[in-house]
Amino acid sequence: MNALNTILVVDDDPSIVELLRDFLENEHFHVITACDTEQAWAAFQQSTIHCIILDIMMPGQNGFELCRRVRAQSNVPILFLSARSDDVDKIRGLTLGGDDYIVKTASPGEIIARVKAVLRRSTTQQQSNGRIVEYGRLKVNLSTREIFVDGNSIVLTPREYELFRLFVEHPRHVFSYEQLLEKFWDGVGDKHTIRVHISRLREKIESDPNHPQYLVNVWGVGYRFEGG
Repeated sequence: MNALNTILVVDDDPSIVELLRDFLENEHFHVITACDTEQAWAAFQQSTIHCIILDIMMPGQNGFELCRRVRAQSNVPILFLSARSDDVDKIRGLTLGGDDYIVKTASPGEIIARVKAVLRRSTTQQQSNGRIVEYGRLKVNLSTREIFVDGNSIVLTPREYELFRLFVEHPRHVFSYEQLLEKFWDGVGDKHTIRVHISRLREKIESDPNHPQYLVNVWGVGYRFEGG
């Protein structure tokens, strides 16, 4: 199955690029590499990319800017790769639409595991029963993965969609931070990761993100979907 997936690796460090290429190809992925964002953007436009591993700090335009450009037209999974482990970069990357954030000290094996995990979630486009569910202003088509707010289509990243779908399919069920991390991030991350994704979802589906009517906090525990 991996042979069908093309991974775009973007990093200005040739040693990291070659290391990741070796490990990914050993797992039967097709790999395209780029040393800066312009090369990466050209490759993205010319090829069908299934996942991007994206360095943040590079000469010229940084990885955050490339993420913005990609997100303007695609929901392809993006995994940020950074030498920094502080929360500021992590939160910024996730807020811009990244699906995961990996510190460069992570082993190649861990990075491969994260790639496989995000691809599994992205490809779980199970055409699920053709069900359409409606909650007030929201309409969700679970077979086509289309979401409408007040009749207007909205675009979610693969991670955002799977997270939102979990809530939609289990209205009023309380999901803890730990449960969400385990399900969508393989247990790796912290509450900031969850909060950033919930905040992004609220910006897209709530009429007033500061006073949400759908994705509400259960203080000290996690979140639940009220269904309006």
